[in-house]
Amino acid sequence: MDEIMNNTTNQTPIEIAIGIDNKGMTTAGKLFDFLGMDRSNFSRWFRTNIIGNDFAEENTDYFLFVMNDEHKGHASQDARITASFAKKLSMQSKTAKGEQARQYFLKVEEKLKEAAHHTVPMTVPEQIQLLAMGNVELNQKVDNLDKKIDRLELDLPILGIEIDRITSAAKKKGVECLGGKNSEAYQDKSLRGKVYNDIYRELKRQFGVSTYKAIKRSQCDTAVSIIGEYQLPYVLLVDFLTLSSTFLLIPDSFQYHLFCH
Repeated sequence: MDEIMNNTTNQTPIEIAIGIDNKGMTTAGKLFDFLGMDRSNFSRWFRTNIIGNDFAEENTDYFLFVMNDEHKGHASQDARITASFAKKLSMQSKTAKGEQARQYFLKVEEKLKEAAHHTVPMTVPEQIQLLAMGNVELNQKVDNLDKKIDRLELDLPILGIEIDRITSAAKKKGVECLGGKNSEAYQDKSLRGKVYNDIYRELKRQFGVSTYKAIKRSQCDTAVSIIGEYQLPYVLLVDFLTLSSTFLLIPDSFQYHLFCH
């Protein structure tokens, strides 16, 4: 089998082994020798498998000629045979070389079957079906990619528009907690700065980040809600009350919630 499989030309291994020439022909004698049969039986084999072959046609599958044998002193009949006819005869042979030839063609068939799995169907309906399946698979991949991109975008830190939402919510809440922009508490830069710092400190604490800009885009709504629920801590509330000249005029139960709720 290894002898057949060794190939160093453009011919197939079996063609090299049975002596196929560049015209796609060999001789019955060369094929007979390849099959390893007794040369004394050549004439009988020739009559049975070449001339008497019901599945071969003269001048199509084989071409008779006479060969002079200088050693024996007489002429002997031979034939030039086509590569396909030679291959058929080699597969029919019951010799060891004939078995090698059969194993070779079985391996070739296995390779063809493997290749067929990767071949586009030849019928139009099959091609349409394959294209449709390909489109469905492609659409699924695109959808999955879109979802991954969406998730990636949501996992990114907040961008310009989200930053604006958060800073706007923080400013609004600071004004509200300090009693409005015209209040004494709001006009006090020190207290105002402490309140805004505390709002952003609460955001960083809630989300476990070192800066509010590290909050994820998907968490922007939550961040705005947290700001909306913010209340002044006791220490800032005391400062606020100290600066609020109108504080004593407000009932105790409404003093804080009027400005920060």
